[in-house]
Amino acid sequence: MSEQKQQGTATLTVDGKSVELPVYAASVGPSVIDVRKLYAETGHFTFDPGFTSTAACDSDITYIDGGKGELLHRGYPIDQLAEKSHFLEVCYLLLYGELPSKAQLTTFEKNVTEHTMLHEQMTNFYRGFRRDAHPMAIMVGVVGALSAFYHDSTDITDPMQREIASIRMIAKMPTIAAWAYKYSVGQPFVYPRNDLDYAANFMHMCFSVPCAEYNVDPVMAQAMDRIMTLHADHEQNASTSTVRLAGSSDANPFACIAAGVACLWGPAHGGANEACLNMLREIGTVDRIPEFIARAKDKDDPFRLMGFGHRVYKNYDPRAKVMEQTAKEVLELVGTEDSPILQVAQELEKIALEDEYFVKRSLYPNVDFYSGIVLNAMGFPTSMFTAIFALSRTVGWIAQWKEMIGDPDQRIGRPRQLYTGATARDYVPVDDR
Repeated sequence: MSEQKQQGTATLTVDGKSVELPVYAASVGPSVIDVRKLYAETGHFTFDPGFTSTAACDSDITYIDGGKGELLHRGYPIDQLAEKSHFLEVCYLLLYGELPSKAQLTTFEKNVTEHTMLHEQMTNFYRGFRRDAHPMAIMVGVVGALSAFYHDSTDITDPMQREIASIRMIAKMPTIAAWAYKYSVGQPFVYPRNDLDYAANFMHMCFSVPCAEYNVDPVMAQAMDRIMTLHADHEQNASTSTVRLAGSSDANPFACIAAGVACLWGPAHGGANEACLNMLREIGTVDRIPEFIARAKDKDDPFRLMGFGHRVYKNYDPRAKVMEQTAKEVLELVGTEDSPILQVAQELEKIALEDEYFVKRSLYPNVDFYSGIVLNAMGFPTSMFTAIFALSRTVGWIAQWKEMIGDPDQRIGRPRQLYTGATARDYVPVDDR
């Protein structure tokens, strides 16, 4: 982690008293005003619901410029990584700060591959869930349960145990997600194969069965790898912040990642691509688009266009451009290039880029707009979309968690509040009320 560089001070005057607050420069992007001593010097807190103007940490992992539509991992643009790299190389970059040499990448890939199996007793854990359990419900439980099976990598003060836990989670998350899917459809678990790459291995565990040969199509494997790469990390989003907050209490890494999975499950976060696909199905055909556009513009109508706009991006989501091309490749492969869903998606995209209502509000298509279409074409049910998001984001959570553990300024998270409740009052006995 780079050292903070002070570039000046900001003066805040409150109740006639002025205080000088340090201003720290970012390597790129907005500077920050350090308010850590604000309460001690003024007796006031800052008020920022949703933390839209608050930097909760300093980090050198991922940078987003929402105005430019830019996403950088350790300085590398996401479109270059998605086009020229692959998921495990991006994992190495996020974890260790630099792109690996050929030897480093080979060793890293070998370490991940050798940890993909789950403890055999965990099969019993799966069977404790109802058959109709949502895959994310299973993942929250199973990921949290990893700490009960791998005691030798829960001591966060030991760098080697932190490293082992990191590799284990990256390696085992596809197996956990694939088994959640298999369990939900009543098929036997398929064990990981060391001769397949990360994305192909995941798809093999999802779609192969013991009674027939199954070969993963390279186009599908590449599409899955891109989905994983595009979702690997995204700065201090809700689930990442949850992982950091859980980790600030010195919770073990498996518990922290389980907390991130639980947060990601929310439809406003990881469930957006599922909601987007459901919306496209609801619209159905291109001729019905004007009806739904009118509803989206009507402030009194509860209908909202999913997959457009982003909390951070105020321009075209750079991940969406890559995902759009991937969607065309996959749909062409499966023979649904004339799919009504894709036609609706393409027409909606055109409208969003040209209609003044959308342009003025920066409601550009985001990555969820296309990823749901791709996963549906691959054969995944919508209930698996967020689970795939979770296995992809695991490396980002781990990288952020490891960075937090090594931060000398790290303290247990303890947000404050603007209290608006009753003032102090005396207890009244029940007979006197």
